[in-house]
Order: sequence, then structure tokens, then C-alpha cells
Amino acid sequence: MRRPAVQFIPVTSAITPPGRILAYLCLASSMSLVGVYVALSKPLVAVLPVFLLAWMRFGIGGIAMLGWLRKPADEAPLSGATRRLLFLESFIGNFLFSICMLYGLSMTSALAAGVVMSSMPAVIALMSWLLLGERVPPRIWLAMVFGVAGMLLLTWASSAPISSSGSQATGGASPGLGNLLVFAAVLCEATYAVLGKKLGRSLSPKRISALINLWGFALMAPFGLYLALDFNFAAVKGELWLLLVFYALAASVWSVWLWMTGLRGVPAHKSGIFAVMLPISAALVGVTALGESLSLMQLAAFAMALAGVIIATLPVRR
Repeated sequence: MRRPAVQFIPVTSAITPPGRILAYLCLASSMSLVGVYVALSKPLVAVLPVFLLAWMRFGIGGIAMLGWLRKPADEAPLSGATRRLLFLESFIGNFLFSICMLYGLSMTSALAAGVVMSSMPAVIALMSWLLLGERVPPRIWLAMVFGVAGMLLLTWASSAPISSSGSQATGGASPGLGNLLVFAAVLCEATYAVLGKKLGRSLSPKRISALINLWGFALMAPFGLYLALDFNFAAVKGELWLLLVFYALAASVWSVWLWMTGLRGVPAHKSGIFAVMLPISAALVGVTALGESLSLMQLAAFAMALAGVIIATLPVRR
């Protein structure tokens, strides 16, 4: 009797994707964490320079992920294309995202930033179509229209939301510019999500998290070192140091690993649906922890953004 030929499985396929439910949980948890640390970074940017804060974030995250840098025995050597993707993933998703998001938060409120970030699901769908060639259903395009309309409505409202204490809760004098910077961060995050789908075909989530964090640390090092020379670290209160550690671990370790793990189980454009957890968690933190309040304009913007999410997530009758 003739024996069947032995089929050799490529090394990259040894990484088993998670089940659909587990992938959904990972993606939702990742975006929730991003929303929490984005909102809680407002007290940090009020004390620490943006580039110094970002550099310290990557440094703390790098220490936590030292063991993840080691190449597994069953992983193929990094190709030139993979190395370029890792650099772009870190440069756009870590370096540029941190600059746009932190500077944007210093000018606008965490609540307003949450509304702007509501456009992320549609932007990720658009990026998936442009960069991955994924087929995006017409209702996703309609959802994108609602998300962008909500962002434009918020940017058009030039007045800042008033907190319960009666003071403006923007953290800066240019909420319009701050909202535009946050939207630039949305574009960076969407590109990051799509590139992560490509990287996930050949590298494990832990390796991706550690390698792009290492690139982020290197890119921020010249600016961080320069600012650290003249910064008075003794003036930073103890609770802010604890907040910094949480911010670094959430931004560099937990949220990245959860997102890369979840991306293995769903298409990139569908993963963008879970980005709705980001503005929701950011808004909750802004209202409950930072003393911000909802204005009618922000409620209208949220309604438009959430309408887009509902359109994108309604089940399709086959």
C-alpha cells in the first residue's frame, strides 16, 4: 500500500490563531485599555514634557518585555520586508501616534478626544481596503460618513466643554487644533492596526510587541535624553509615578499584545469595529475621574459616531 506524501508546514503557520470569541474579547479589551490610558495621560502631560513622557513609557515597557525579545526556535529569521514593516509599525503607531495624541490631549479634553476617536472603526476599514485589498461592505462606507461627520461637528464647535467646577476642561487654549491632532493619531492607529495584520502572519504577538517597542524607545531616545538633562524629576509626585508605570504597561505591553492576538482571528476591517471601546472608555474616564462634563454639541457628535458604529455592527441577513 502506497503511503501518502508528507506535507511540510511552513514555520509561520505554527502560530495558531485564537478562536473568534477570544479574538473579539482581546480586541475589545485592547481598545478599552487604549481609551483608559489616553484619558489618564492628561495629568501626565501636564507635568512631563511630551517627548520625555513617551521615551519613559517605551523604557518601562521595554524592561517589562525583555523576555519577549528572544526569537523562538520555531520562528523564521526576519526578512527585509518584515524588518521594514516593524519599523513602520513603530514609527507610525508608536512614535507619531504618541506625539499627536499627547500634544492633542494637552489642547483638548479627554471627552472631546473620545468623540474624535469614534471615527476609528471607519478609518481602519478604509485602510484595510487601501493597504490589504480587503472587501469592505457598503454599510462600512456609510458608517465612515457618520464617524467623520461626528468629528467635524465636534471640531466646528469652538467652545470648550465646561467642567463641574466651572472652568474649561480642555487643558489648553486650542481645542480645534487639539482635535485635529487627535484625528491625526487616529490615522496613525488605523495604519498600525492594518500593518499589525501583516506582521501577525509571520511573528507572534509577544515578539511584535517587544520589537516595535524597542524601535519606539530608539526613536524617542534623542529627544528624551535631551529633555531629561534639565528636568526636575523630584518635583513629580509619587502618585504620578504610579500612573506613569500603569500608562507605560498599558500602552506598550498589554494593549499591543491583546490587539496583535485578536487580529489573528478576524479581518482587519472587522477589527476596527471594536475601536468603539476606545472613545467610550476615554469618555467614561474623562467624566468620572477628570471632572469633565458632556455638552449638547458633544452628545450630538457622539450620537452621529455611535450611529456609524451601529450601522457597521448590525448582523447581515444572508
